[in-house]
Amino acid sequence: MLMEPGKAALMVIDVQEKLLPAMPDSEQLQARIQWLISACHAFDTPILFTEQYPRGLGHTLPALTQLVEQPEIVEKMHFSVVAANCLPKHWQHYSQVIVCGMETHVCVLQTVLELVKAGKEVFVVADAVGSRTEQNRQLGLDRMRDAGAHIVSREMVVFELLQQAGTEQFKTISKQFLRGEQP
Repeated sequence: MLMEPGKAALMVIDVQEKLLPAMPDSEQLQARIQWLISACHAFDTPILFTEQYPRGLGHTLPALTQLVEQPEIVEKMHFSVVAANCLPKHWQHYSQVIVCGMETHVCVLQTVLELVKAGKEVFVVADAVGSRTEQNRQLGLDRMRDAGAHIVSREMVVFELLQQAGTEQFKTISKQFLRGEQP
């Protein structure tokens, strides 16, 4: 299964002010997530930000939400966005969900398992998810793969949404996201 423009939406899970510093290589993780958000925004892919208990963990990093003109943000207390019942109604129309964020083995995992159970095609961006330990990150990715989620990279997202080379969109995206040193 390939990600397709018009069918896919990006969910950025819990990249919050007080949680990000607990991640190893937090600056690099933030840079990779920013890259992914910017790339998806260039494709006009809908983007949803989630916040786990923002009163305690702070809000989504402004550096991320500022990449989108009118960021859509939902708050939750459940670890899973689905269990929290906070998905906007229009998100039911997207059959594919691209997922990044934190923590891989908690909120990302529980959300992905329930999205798969609900019949969505889920693409977890392995180089744009984080946990406080690499073991938990890897266990989360393994479990999501075993449950039917597709584990992908940021470049896979871009190339699949592009669909072909030689177009003006390819030239623009290639210059901005695929050349030179990437985070």
